[in-house]
Amino acid sequence: MEFETVIGLEIHAQMKTQSKIFCGCSTEFGAPPNTHTCPVCLGMPGSLPVLNRQVVESAIKLGLATDSVINRENRFARKNYFYPDLPKGYQISQFELPICEHGSIEIEVEGQVPKTIGITRIHMEEDAGKLVHDDREPVSYVDLNRTGTPLLEIVSEPDLRSPEEAAAYLKKLHAIVRYLDICDGNMQEGSFRCDANISLRPRGQQEFGTRTELKNMNSFRNVQLALEYEVRRQRDILLEGGEVVQQTLLWDADKGRTESMRGKEEAHDYRYFPDPDLVPVQVDEAWIERVRSELPELPDKRRLRFIHDFELTDYDGAILTASRELADFFETAYRVYGNAKKLANFIGTELLRDYGPERIGECPVKPEQLARLLIMTDEGKISGKIAKTVFAEMLVGGKDPEVIVKEKGLVQMSDEGQLVALVQEILAANPEQVQQFRDGKAKVMGFFVGQLMQKTKGQANPQLANKLFMQELQK
Repeated sequence: MEFETVIGLEIHAQMKTQSKIFCGCSTEFGAPPNTHTCPVCLGMPGSLPVLNRQVVESAIKLGLATDSVINRENRFARKNYFYPDLPKGYQISQFELPICEHGSIEIEVEGQVPKTIGITRIHMEEDAGKLVHDDREPVSYVDLNRTGTPLLEIVSEPDLRSPEEAAAYLKKLHAIVRYLDICDGNMQEGSFRCDANISLRPRGQQEFGTRTELKNMNSFRNVQLALEYEVRRQRDILLEGGEVVQQTLLWDADKGRTESMRGKEEAHDYRYFPDPDLVPVQVDEAWIERVRSELPELPDKRRLRFIHDFELTDYDGAILTASRELADFFETAYRVYGNAKKLANFIGTELLRDYGPERIGECPVKPEQLARLLIMTDEGKISGKIAKTVFAEMLVGGKDPEVIVKEKGLVQMSDEGQLVALVQEILAANPEQVQQFRDGKAKVMGFFVGQLMQKTKGQANPQLANKLFMQELQK
């Protein structure tokens, strides 16, 4: 029997605001426990929430970027449930009237045609706190610093049909929120996290199978691995005539398997009702149009422009637009250097080896410095090999390439008189290889040039070296 996989993702993106969604407490990560709290986020009697306008604006940005309907009136609701790190006993969220609905994004999986994935809704809500479990004693501590941190929850339609599609969707949405600069996307700190619902059904069947929910996965790789494991686990159960149990699962990356967190026979009754302390949010057309006019160029559009304007390959275009910071770095360097293909190759092989697309902001080398380094190679001042050595030095301290080349005496040797003597010395020391070349083995030229590079510590001009060896061998 063939089965079809059905996956839907619920993604929580923490908004990049200085203060929480309903109070003025800081959202800074890593502060001592319970130092970023106040009566409002602690749910003290008599305290009243005040909505952070920037959170609404961030939601509008994401709604526009995902072709969603922006509801002109949306409302906050209380989602009632008990948990030790939820001090009010309810979470302020949105239910019947979310700020955004009916959106979509397009994903691409290698070897497949592009596919549109529907977005059911995007809504604003506050985060809960955090439990810290003691490794030595059977106790847990409550840290409420995260309580009230602003979130956007993005709920997909069950349109994903494979773990690969789920990973592609997650990466695309991650890129969009970072391009919009509304979320830092740090999955290790929990700023961008994912729950996945997955079920299998016989191919051709319309009715969904029994689903399981995978909670709080914090990396693209873990999401894909967990879903792949769950596909195999559910398929084995169904092929053996068993029934999948609806439950909430956690992914154990060390063991490479899912483990049960709790049973989930029916959906929770959260007893949603409109929050009486918050008036409905009114979003007028002028506000939406102002936000639309401020939207940056998004990753898909920027990728296509890079491919067209700079005559890059699809691969280079995708790599260079993987993050807004990397795309900005490339364009700034290009304005100084002007050779898009050489620049793309150097970034792909040298820069991204040490700094991934999300970490370009940490790189000490400025785009203008990289551009000047490549100009020096084109002008013959240094060789391509030396350029890589110089770049490694630049990554350590951020020095200008000209300074490093001067300090270390790395200027390329292009003096014919100086090089001819070395060329003649190498040929005299290797008569066997000279004869091989004269017998038609042209590849021996690489041996000769390599010998010269060794003697000059890589500073000989390789084009000039080839020319001089050829002249001497033809005598």
